[in-house]
Amino acid sequence: MRAIIIVLDSLGLGELPDAASYGDKGADTLGHIVDNYSLKIPNMRSIGLGNIENAAGGRLAVEMPTGIYGRFAEKSTGKDTITGHWEIAGIETKVPFKTYHDGFPQELMDQFVRVTGRGYIGNLVASGTEIIEQLGDEHERTGKVIVYTSADSVFQVAANTDVVPLEELYDICAKARKLLTGKYSCGRVIARPYMIGPDGKRTRTADRRDYAVSPPEKTMLDLLSERGQKVYTVGKISDIFNGSGVTKAVHIESNDDGITKTIEAINMEFDGLIFTNLVDFDSKFGHRRDITGYAQALEEYDARLPEIIDALKGDDVIFMCSDHGNDPRHSGYDHTREYIFCIGTGNMLKENVDLGTRNSFADIGATITDFLTDGSEKTAIGESFKSIIFK
Repeated sequence: MRAIIIVLDSLGLGELPDAASYGDKGADTLGHIVDNYSLKIPNMRSIGLGNIENAAGGRLAVEMPTGIYGRFAEKSTGKDTITGHWEIAGIETKVPFKTYHDGFPQELMDQFVRVTGRGYIGNLVASGTEIIEQLGDEHERTGKVIVYTSADSVFQVAANTDVVPLEELYDICAKARKLLTGKYSCGRVIARPYMIGPDGKRTRTADRRDYAVSPPEKTMLDLLSERGQKVYTVGKISDIFNGSGVTKAVHIESNDDGITKTIEAINMEFDGLIFTNLVDFDSKFGHRRDITGYAQALEEYDARLPEIIDALKGDDVIFMCSDHGNDPRHSGYDHTREYIFCIGTGNMLKENVDLGTRNSFADIGATITDFLTDGSEKTAIGESFKSIIFK
């Protein structure tokens, strides 16, 4: 038996009750996309995406959904990638990862220079695409790397790979990861390589790499891999969990590449979990507040969804969900605290099962763990809905 999870990174379904305290009152990623674009996603709609409570105001609902569907509130404190994925897999983050809205302390940055041998410029909150344009000339002239952060707990290092070779950039980030502990704790260090194209435009490459902290306790991934089941991750999942519980990791260059590699994994013969993150929705369109690009990316995913479903074997079940919001009509450039969606299908699942609104993302991981271990293992938090959805 296998379960497949595909995370459509940042496809939120509307503000959580406490969204205002995060500066996210009125956020609604899917709803605002539908407000501004004639979205055509017939395959996700047929499974039940539009029938989820308050999803896009019911404008995407169908008469008889073929799958299971529901929305999930975030139990953890925060709205970042690690917190969302960890909660899906069974961990509640009660103390949010530290953020650096005024940049990183000088003492830390002095240590960074000493251990990396590179100077830096920036050290401020910024959009990644904008900062390489603002500081690119200086970086390329001096060799100093560009350091920046966001509303999330991230230490990002950008560099032109003709100035700082990719492996050196990775080494710089690995060294920064060791510094960012204790009083300087930080959720992720991210290498952000870019290049200059023939047209002179600076473009970030697909060689991004994340250096995360390890989960503080066992997750769904650990529970499955310790039983000898395969945990096959596609995209940045392995980075998010710092490799914990992962038996095979495949990185990707784009959403389309991630879909292809997920299908390749489904076509293999093994028991366990395939866990995919498709980050383009978030990184290329949500953070850049690009409604049209986000909508088109959803349509491209939906067009390939039949390929994914056709690849499923008899006992396979597939769940699609998100990990937070990133409303492309919201102010700023950061994630938004929203409900996430989950829809699922497979020969073993019932049709037209409305899960309603559930209290934690962790119910997803709890259900998958229940299914794949026949109830013998349980995640730290989360309530399984296995009994509701299986035939």
